[in-house]
Formats: sequence, structure tokens, C-alpha cells
Amino acid sequence: MASPSLLSLFFIFSLLLGMAHAHYLSPNFYARSCPRALPTIRTAVNKAVAKEKRMGASLLRLHFHDCFVLGCDASILLDDTATFTGEKTAGPNNNSVRGYEVIDTIKSQVESLCPGVVSCADIVAVAARDSVVALGGPTWTVRLGRRDSTTASFSAARTDLPGPNLNLSQLISAFSKKGLTTKEMVVLSGTHTIGKARCTSFRNHIYNDTDIDPAFAASKQKICPRSGGDDNLSPLDGTTTVFDNVYFRGLKEKKGLLHSDQELYNGGSTDSIVETYSINTATFFRDVANAMVKMGNISPLTGTNGQIRTNCRKVNGS
Repeated sequence: MASPSLLSLFFIFSLLLGMAHAHYLSPNFYARSCPRALPTIRTAVNKAVAKEKRMGASLLRLHFHDCFVLGCDASILLDDTATFTGEKTAGPNNNSVRGYEVIDTIKSQVESLCPGVVSCADIVAVAARDSVVALGGPTWTVRLGRRDSTTASFSAARTDLPGPNLNLSQLISAFSKKGLTTKEMVVLSGTHTIGKARCTSFRNHIYNDTDIDPAFAASKQKICPRSGGDDNLSPLDGTTTVFDNVYFRGLKEKKGLLHSDQELYNGGSTDSIVETYSINTATFFRDVANAMVKMGNISPLTGTNGQIRTNCRKVNGS
């Protein structure tokens, strides 16, 4: 029989282990503390997407750009100050990432219900899911309990976000560094089935690459001149306001808008994955839902780490 001291140690260890597990993300994190949070977020997202379909893609992308820099901690939402440079003006985000005002609106609504309870990071994660659903895509159970960072990283935003000119091996490496597999990289790239890209992101592909349908390239050259027009927009696939598998069908026809898109179907190791998703929407939906859950779990702040920002744009007390 164990001695009393050993039993005491075991009890303390079990207690500490339980506390640690309590800090893990949970779908029911706000069930008691703010039960109306999720319906409030969904209603606001549906309203924003109904007003502008493209906002669905923007809110999804906001979550991606948050998670790939320091983890899913709402660091991307922090505004620059006289003494602080955030992530918004880093190359991959500047004049590109959108949806900040929608998050502000949602945060204000949720704060009026449950002050200081729901994090900005969780709002971004839920808004991404609700955006996909609003555009006809799959749903998934968002795990909650993230807390908000008190810092951001301009440099990491420049280096960690995969760019539109990466080749296949570089894409695989960028996602692998975040704990995501090659298959997950392909399926998450499939979220390009919604949204638009700026001319500056695809100019090189339509003028200089050979792995592109000539007629498709010519049509995009009308939108994106060799110089100027950097902010001119083109849909990322043929059904830009519907979440479907048309993106993958386009890759098989050499109609990927970005160089990085077409790299997924260019005689390399991911061709077979693209082929599967191009003919099976259900498989794409299942896999993208699972991959979004995994991406949402990248290095969250939990427990006593970070804070629950009152204003998503600034650290509390600043």
C-alpha cells in the first residue's frame, strides 16, 4: 500500500495535470460564461457576407494569416503605435488583408453581452468557419479558449506567411514548419476557391510562366498590365463566391491564378491529391474541415498566458 506522502504527491500531480488539461481548447469553452457568443458571431458574419460576398474569403484569410505568425493569437489585429510595429504593414498583409472592421463590430457586440470574456483570437477563428458555411462550404467544430497576444511580429509576418511565388517544395516546407502535412497544405490551398487576388500577386505567373493555359493568361493580362494596376483584382477560381472544388478543376486545366496554386498540379508529388479533390467534393469538404481545426490549434495562448483584449486593435491598458 502506498504511503500517505506518496498518495499526497499523486493527488497533487493529478490536480496539476487536470489544471493543465483545463487549458486545452474546448468546443464548449463559452457554454456558461457567454452562451450567446457563437450565435452573435454567426449573425454578424452572415450580415457582412450578405453585404459583400468577398468578405467571406477575407475573414477566412485573416484567420490563416493570424495563425501562421506566432500562432492563433490575434496578433495580426494589433495596430501600429508610436513605439510598436505590428503585422498589418508587413508585405503579405499590407493593403491585402481585410475584415478588421468586421471583427471590431463582432467584438463590440460580444463585449456588450459578456465583457472581458471572449477573445479576439476566438472571434477570428469562429468567423472564419462561419464565413465558409455562409458561402456554401462545410462546417467544423471550432475549439475555443484561445487568449490574445500582447505582442506581434512584423518580421515573422514577412517570413512565415507562404507567398504566391513559392514553388512546391517551398510550400511544403512552409506548412511543415507549422506542423501541417503536405496533404493539409494542398487542402488548405483549396480555400482559394473563394476570394480574389491582387495583380501584384499573379503578374509574374501570367507573363513569365509556361505552366499556364495561354487563353487564360491572356484574359488575366487584360486585368493586370505588365506595370501599374497592382491592386487590380481577379477571382482565384471560376466560382469565387461559392465554396466548392472548382479551384482544383482549374489547376488540372492549367488555370491556377497564382504561381503557388499551379505548383500543386505541375507534375509533382501533389498531383494525385489535386485530382482526388477535383472529382470528389465530399472528400475535399471533409479534409478541409479537419485541416482548419488543426490549423486553428497552432500555438494558442491559453490559461494565464496573454489576455482577453477589450479592443482587438490594442493591448489592454495601452
